[in-house]
Amino acid sequence: MFKKSWILAGVLLTGLAACGDTLGEQAVVGGAAGVGAAAVTGGSVGTGALVGAAGNVAYCQANPGACR
Repeated sequence: MFKKSWILAGVLLTGLAACGDTLGEQAVVGGAAGVGAAAVTGGSVGTGALVGAAGNVAYCQANPGACR
C-alpha cells in the first residue's frame, strides 16, 4: 500500500508540468496537483495546495517554453 501511494503521488506531481497560459492558471493547476499529492500521501491538503501552486508558477516562469 505504501509503495502504491508513492507511485500515485509521483503521477499526480507530473501534473505540475502542465503549466497553463496565465499566472492564475499556473497557480490553479499547480495547486490542484499539490492537493492531490497531499491527499494521497496523507499530508496537509492546504500545504500541498500552496506548495504545488508556488512550485508550478516558479517552474513556468523560469521555463516558459516548456509549458507551451
